[in-house]
Amino acid sequence: MNRNLTICCALAATLMLGGCESMTDTQRRVGTGAAVGGAVVGVASGDWGWAAAGAAAGAATGYLYDKSKKNQQSAYEQGVKDGQGRSR
Repeated sequence: MNRNLTICCALAATLMLGGCESMTDTQRRVGTGAAVGGAVVGVASGDWGWAAAGAAAGAATGYLYDKSKKNQQSAYEQGVKDGQGRSR
């Protein structure tokens, strides 16, 4: 059972990551978090219920990471604008 779960999780992660080319950064980060969370918890516990919970936690973590990266980028761009305004 545990071997089948491992193979299924690895296959799902591969398929999910293979389709990321046309996704936005947010979709890619949330999807990757869900795939990794589900695979890691699924392999560690061997239970589908825990794997689903791991996927949900991974998706939430991916979303929060995306928001953090967007805030960093926004702060960087604001700093560049402020620096350009002062040098004139």
